[in-house]
Amino acid sequence: MLASLSALPIPLQALAATLVTWALTALGACVVFVLRRPNRNVMDAMLGLAGGVMVAAAFWSLLSPAIEMAGELGMVPWATALAGFMGGGFLLFFSDRVFTHCQARRAQRQPAEGKAGWKRCAMLVFSITLHNIPEGMAIGVAFGSLAYGLDSSAQAGAWMLALGIGLQNLPEGMAVSLPLLREGYRPRQAFFYGQLSGVVEPMAAVLGALLVLKVQACLPFLLAFAAGAMIYVVVEELIPESQTNANKDWMALFTLVGFSVMMVLDVALG
Repeated sequence: MLASLSALPIPLQALAATLVTWALTALGACVVFVLRRPNRNVMDAMLGLAGGVMVAAAFWSLLSPAIEMAGELGMVPWATALAGFMGGGFLLFFSDRVFTHCQARRAQRQPAEGKAGWKRCAMLVFSITLHNIPEGMAIGVAFGSLAYGLDSSAQAGAWMLALGIGLQNLPEGMAVSLPLLREGYRPRQAFFYGQLSGVVEPMAAVLGALLVLKVQACLPFLLAFAAGAMIYVVVEELIPESQTNANKDWMALFTLVGFSVMMVLDVALG
C-alpha cells in the first residue's frame, strides 16, 4: 500500500493521508445515526489515547527533525525550534481567545430559550476547524520533508502522524455532531456539520507540502510550528477533557499507551 502511494507526487500523498483523517472525522460524526448517548468512558479513553499519540508525534515526527535540519542548513537549531514551536502555540492561543470572545458576545445577544440557530452551529464547527488547519499543515509538512531525504522524516512516520491526527479527529467528529443533535438538529444535519470540520485538513496539508517543497529553508520552522500547535491542542483540550472522567487514572494510562505506541512506531519505522 505505502509502496504504491510513494509513487505519487508528494502533495498528492499528503492529500491522500488527510483524506483518511477527514474520513475518520466523518466516522466519528456518524455516531448520531446509531447512538444518542455514547459511552463516556470510551470517548474519554479515545481522547486520552489520541493525546498521547499527538505528543509523541509532535516530538519524533516534527520537533526532532526540525532541530536536525536547522543544524544542517546552518541555522541556530534551538532558536529555530523555539520560534516555530512558540509560534504554533500562540496561533492556537489567540485563535481560542478570539473564538471565546465571539462566543461570549453571541451568548449575550441570544435568548436562553429556543433552538440554536445557524450562527451557533457555525461557531461550534469553527472551534474544531481552527485546530484542524494546523493539524493538516503538520501532515503536509511531514510529507513535504520527505523530498529532502531526512531519516527522521520517513514516509512511514508521516503516515503514522496522519493516523495519530485521525485518531484525534474521531472524537472531534462526535464532539461537533452530538451537541447539535441535542440542540434539535436532525441526524443528517448534525452529521453534515460534524464532518465539515475536517474538510479543511486536506487543503491545509497540500498547502503545507507545497510550502516545504518550494522553500527548503522554511521546513525547520514549519515543523516546529506544527509541533507547537499540536501540543497546544493536546494540553488545552484533549487531556483536560479526558481527565474530567471519574476514572481519570485509567484515562491517564490510555494517554501513556498512546504515547508509547506512537514512540515505538516512529522510532522503529522512522
